[in-house]
Amino acid sequence: MLVVLATALLLSAGAQAAKVYRWTDANGITHYGDRAPDKLQRASSGHVRVIPVRAEPGAMVRLRVQGDPGSYQAWADNTLAGPIEVMLRFDHSENVAGDPILPARATVPAHGSVLVARIGMLDGTHSGQFELRLDGIPGDPNARPQDVDYQMPLRQRQQRVDQGFGGSFSHSDPQNFYAVDFAADIGTPVLAARDGVVMQVESDFDKAGLDLEKYGGRANYVRILHADGTMGLYAHLEEGGVLVQVGQHVRAGQQIGLSGNTGFTTGPHLHFAVQVNRGMRLESIPFRMSGPQGALSFASRR
Repeated sequence: MLVVLATALLLSAGAQAAKVYRWTDANGITHYGDRAPDKLQRASSGHVRVIPVRAEPGAMVRLRVQGDPGSYQAWADNTLAGPIEVMLRFDHSENVAGDPILPARATVPAHGSVLVARIGMLDGTHSGQFELRLDGIPGDPNARPQDVDYQMPLRQRQQRVDQGFGGSFSHSDPQNFYAVDFAADIGTPVLAARDGVVMQVESDFDKAGLDLEKYGGRANYVRILHADGTMGLYAHLEEGGVLVQVGQHVRAGQQIGLSGNTGFTTGPHLHFAVQVNRGMRLESIPFRMSGPQGALSFASRR
């Protein structure tokens, strides 16, 4: 007998609603939804009440376990509009083995599903049980970054960098080492710095602070996948300040959002980075960017 104790997955991306809409239709029936009623519904219902709820980061990848006679199949379902890499492992196992042997990695295409492993019994005369964990990282590990001149990601007359490459406040880890924090008032138009496809968004967070545990994963952002597999990250956007949809193609210079002050931050700004998956490791990479006066320098103010 083979028993699945539990399944685990990484919650790291995708947006979940931070608002619930309540309205009453012409027949007196009250409705609740995660989206505002359409024009026809509003015309027949009158007042629509917005009920705020606490937002949580959504699921980047979902683990799906399907039973076969005497075994199980472990599938990874990608919720993003771009590739991800996953790693499947046992958190606990008794008298079972994976094919391939766990931990096992796989690359899952945009909105796709991949069979990562089959789980079967080692000894059919004894019972078996297992617990699985699936972790995911955005991006294709085979991406090959090209030398590209990025455009300015903000529509404002003056540009000020508050924190550059290797900044000691929050740019010391691999994901953010080559990030740049541009000073920007809340509501400043944010522009795509390079052509690409909107891969991932968060838009429902409304608070900021210096408590890393509380605010570290709660910034609104847009992630754009580029043709060479790199990804542009535009973070700390205003609540509701994402102006593009997942899967949408955007051009350099196109407005994609509004700057804000959400997540782990000392004040309003735009956090911009170019990231790549280095094999279950999300890392930022150096990039070139030009402004009205020519090439920009992002040396950190240590």
